[in-house]
Amino acid sequence: MTNENKNVPEKDKPDGSYTVFHGALVKKKVLSRRAFSFVSPGFLWSLIFLVIPCLALFAVSFASRGDYGQIEWNFSIDNMKRLAGFGYFGWSADNLLIVWRSIVVAVVTTFLCVVLSYPLAFFLVSRPDKSRTVWLTLLLIPFWTNLVIRTYAWFLALAPNMPLAKLLAEVGAIEPGTALYPSTFAVYIGMVSMFLPFVALPLYTAVEKMDWALVEAARDLYSGGWRVFRHAILPQTMPGLSVGITLTLVPAMGMFVVPDMLGGSRYMLIGNLIQQQFGTSRDWPFGAALSLVLMFLTLSALMASRRHELKKKEA
Repeated sequence: MTNENKNVPEKDKPDGSYTVFHGALVKKKVLSRRAFSFVSPGFLWSLIFLVIPCLALFAVSFASRGDYGQIEWNFSIDNMKRLAGFGYFGWSADNLLIVWRSIVVAVVTTFLCVVLSYPLAFFLVSRPDKSRTVWLTLLLIPFWTNLVIRTYAWFLALAPNMPLAKLLAEVGAIEPGTALYPSTFAVYIGMVSMFLPFVALPLYTAVEKMDWALVEAARDLYSGGWRVFRHAILPQTMPGLSVGITLTLVPAMGMFVVPDMLGGSRYMLIGNLIQQQFGTSRDWPFGAALSLVLMFLTLSALMASRRHELKKKEA
């Protein structure tokens, strides 16, 4: 890469000022400048669109809302107290319940997606090469449609005159003529349908690369179905599973479109509460404090996933 430095005389080579790079002697200062030129675009992008907005969000979270929705820079921890449930009328657990409900919905959604994705991944791998592309296309079709439109489609599928509602009415689970939304059931149906491809596709990639000799060896040793999965399948699919869990758990915590449309106003998650503060309530400081909580939950999930991967590599 740097032919100009290949034939540098020994007297012009101060100790430590040159280094070997791709078979050539290059000054460390030149190499540092080149490295900085490659890193600086990504660094500037992260600084402008990630670090500075996060710092601004942190600063706004300690401000207060004015009488007309403006931000007043009298720094206090009132928003943090309000988030913990302390308000004008005493303590209330409403905000903490919303945060807890968001975590539960994200975890349950991720679990359901994992349970459904394993059979789906094995089904896709077992398809012939000619038809496998068709099945993968069907799995990816939801990504071609807007999230709001997909959620509206569930209004039609869960309507009172549709087969699912009629079937549940026949068995006495719901009253005749009742829609299946707004409800917790509708929220989970919508959430799973939104995030299922995020788990199925990484698992499909992992299952496709599996060593089936290990599965056959486990069966030859008279292992049951659960032991075969635990000792022969799960370790081999763990990389895809980790990616799928991360891609599902993190955005599911902040989802607000599906709970708002299919769960109604009573089924509020932290994403809905943040949207409400920045929208109708115009309480940006409290919305910023809620956003910090969501960021903390997201980073905690990512750090837990990373720590689990490192432990697996060390083992």
